[in-house]
Amino acid sequence: MKIEIWSDVACPWCYIGKRRFETALNAFPHKDSVEVQWRSYQLDPTIPEHYDGTELSYLSDRKGMDPAQVAGMFAHVTEQAAAEGLHYKFDDVVVANSFNAHQLLHLAAAQGKGDAVKEALLSAHFEHGVDIGNREALIKVGTEAGLDAIEINEALDTDKYADEVRHDFAEARAIGVTGVPFFVIDRKYGISGAQPAAMFTQALEEAWQEANPLTMVAAGSDAEVCGPDGCAI
Repeated sequence: MKIEIWSDVACPWCYIGKRRFETALNAFPHKDSVEVQWRSYQLDPTIPEHYDGTELSYLSDRKGMDPAQVAGMFAHVTEQAAAEGLHYKFDDVVVANSFNAHQLLHLAAAQGKGDAVKEALLSAHFEHGVDIGNREALIKVGTEAGLDAIEINEALDTDKYADEVRHDFAEARAIGVTGVPFFVIDRKYGISGAQPAAMFTQALEEAWQEANPLTMVAAGSDAEVCGPDGCAI
């Protein structure tokens, strides 16, 4: 079973959704047969590499949202994150363009470290106030996850994975993704948003059963069985 997850490092619900999905996956009996692929998505590609302002001012000034409404949203999301063991600090969040972070994620995926780097980037952004648009910050996240600093610099200098990142954006548009997180199971089932873990559990079980149906090898035989009305004699 393959699960593709479109997500942005700058999306607070994406981190919460990651945790809820992981809760379901870790309890799934067939988790060792599940391949997870992180796909890139940008909520706002127009953000400059370094934005001079807070997350609150960004949403209120650039998105036209009421500051009081934004503050209330922050409180709600922080509470939801805490329930998943995450410690959001919106006052410390550095607003930055996530394109290079997505390039780093593709480099990490090529070396089998995609999930570790995804986790580290989300935590850095929402829990530790790290500037994910900063080259040195990305190198630190990558090397701590086992990537080589020279390879990271080379990938970012040459935009080695830029086409792959843009391909993810295009795929998202093609399948109708308009918000993240967005989970796609075997290109048959789509799950939008940071759903409760129980919803992910249900989706995993249904998709697995469809892909691996039970085949009866003795249907219609005369073997004795018991049913609601008693046992055959």
